[in-house]
Amino acid sequence: MDELLTQSVAALLADGLLSMKRVAQDGKRVRASAGRSSFHRRKKLEQHLQEAKQQVAALRQELESDPQATSKRQKAARQRAAHQRQERVEKALQRMVELEAEKKKQAKKANKKDRKRELRASATDAEVRSMKMANGGYRPAYNVQFETDTQTQVIVGVEVTNQGDDKGELGAMLNQIETRYDRRPEEALVDGGYVNFNDFEQVSKKEITIYALLPKSCAPDGDPYQPKPGDSPEIAAWRLRMATPPAKQIYKERAATAECVNAIQHNRGLQSFRVPGLAKVKAVALWFALLHTLLRGRTLRLAAAHA
Repeated sequence: MDELLTQSVAALLADGLLSMKRVAQDGKRVRASAGRSSFHRRKKLEQHLQEAKQQVAALRQELESDPQATSKRQKAARQRAAHQRQERVEKALQRMVELEAEKKKQAKKANKKDRKRELRASATDAEVRSMKMANGGYRPAYNVQFETDTQTQVIVGVEVTNQGDDKGELGAMLNQIETRYDRRPEEALVDGGYVNFNDFEQVSKKEITIYALLPKSCAPDGDPYQPKPGDSPEIAAWRLRMATPPAKQIYKERAATAECVNAIQHNRGLQSFRVPGLAKVKAVALWFALLHTLLRGRTLRLAAAHA
């Protein structure tokens, strides 16, 4: 499906129906298949793992002692479910190790003692994280990223992460686009949640002009549009650019493109996932992107035929 998206967009590029000169990116938090009650501490996960292993062993013993106890199909289904439960809990414990290592790294970087707060991982979906949703509440969710051509509203890039914020996602998506189509957009539009100085510097060095809203944190005690001590040339240029009327006008296209596409996907049913794990969740996101791109491609071709 990922390759099919590349081929669909590449066909539009080859036919001159898409320029991909200016793109807009936005993230959409979509609820995961796991519930909040599926998150447990290490001790509870270890208990669940022991119970799952006991269940697998009991089913195996039942099969060996009385092959006629249940039908072949029922036995296969029960064994498969038991094995899947064990695998999910094992993945949750593996995820717990990663979370603990990440917590220690952050504490060391901040030069603080490791807090006693116990971490939790989901026994249903080990890769999911709790994220702040649009309504202000926190739910287990995935962050779906769509990159959209501003002129045609064609989705040209898709990514799914389990990170609760969008910082650093611009550069990763633009790298994906370059890998897919062997070209770079000239301009990229993102909201203030994507602001990451290191990421913006790397993107700007590739001669991609960034239009992004400056959050208040960029200048808590002054004019955010004025370069600050320590700013790199790329960051200083971005600040000055966003103070100009042309940049502010261009930035308005972000909401009309990226947010519009996210709203369309929401109306088509992208409101929650029914499958666990990043790989399967991305497959679902790709289905939505493919449908949208094929419909937009049909509209563009009809318009070109009647021009």
